[in-house]
Amino acid sequence: MTPSVLQAAGEAARQIATVSWVLFIGGAVIFAGVMLLLAFALRRPAGKVRGRAWVIGGGLVFPGVVLAALYAWQLPMTPAWKPVPPPDALVVTVTGRMWWWDVRYHDPATGADVFTANEIRVPVGRPVYPALASTDVIHSFWVPQLAGKLDMVPGKVQHLLLTADRAGTYRGQCAEFCGEQHARMALHVVALEPTAFDARLAAQAAPANMQVTQRQAAGRQAFPANRCDACHTVRGVGGESRLGPDLTHVGSRLQLATGTLENTQASRERWIAHVQEVKTGARMPSYDRLDAQTLGAMADWLGALK
Repeated sequence: MTPSVLQAAGEAARQIATVSWVLFIGGAVIFAGVMLLLAFALRRPAGKVRGRAWVIGGGLVFPGVVLAALYAWQLPMTPAWKPVPPPDALVVTVTGRMWWWDVRYHDPATGADVFTANEIRVPVGRPVYPALASTDVIHSFWVPQLAGKLDMVPGKVQHLLLTADRAGTYRGQCAEFCGEQHARMALHVVALEPTAFDARLAAQAAPANMQVTQRQAAGRQAFPANRCDACHTVRGVGGESRLGPDLTHVGSRLQLATGTLENTQASRERWIAHVQEVKTGARMPSYDRLDAQTLGAMADWLGALK
């Protein structure tokens, strides 16, 4: 689904949609009024025009009154500069990187941090308090159906407060030009019923799936053999590295390459072998040197990490 602020699924986005409709309708009315004045002027006999009155009335007083009224009307809907989360809010840390989203939860059951990437799962009806940061350049977090956008500035933590009213998948996008692959820096917010969210978070906190086929086992061995673990973490398989996305449960994600490819066997093979063709400038080399058997086994194993 193409994200639209006019298809609001949360209170913050609904207020933005209301302001947008008022601006659309108000702009259309003013445009129509200007066209009527133009038609009147073209049909009016030539004569003296009171230029000063039109400049003061139409150029200063009218826009001043309209803008002041709009400001006073929307002021109560303006979100707090530093929103205070309610006690039951879910805190999610989202860090923008070139060009992907590092997402971290804190699991209250185990006390451990849960890392994932490019997807944010949230419970329906519960306030979510994203802590937004960047490690390199200015990015901007924007999920139009849930909230307004907020810049992510290196060295500074920003916050939003949002709530999803209904279950669904809401596409977001980096809204600040951040380099070569800015246009392919998407993310998805998936709103789940509370029980489904709790089960999902518990599953994400667990180590990688070890119940694999013989082919998948070969792919698991190829992962460290090709030094993939130098940048990626698969909990329970090797050490930890935060240079690239955490892949512990990558098979359960909707898409690959930050919203660029569907998460299928063919797409995983294509991404591993031809990273720089799919996403030029990504911080990962293309592994086109892998033979077809090894490539297929590694992609199959990654798909089993759910």
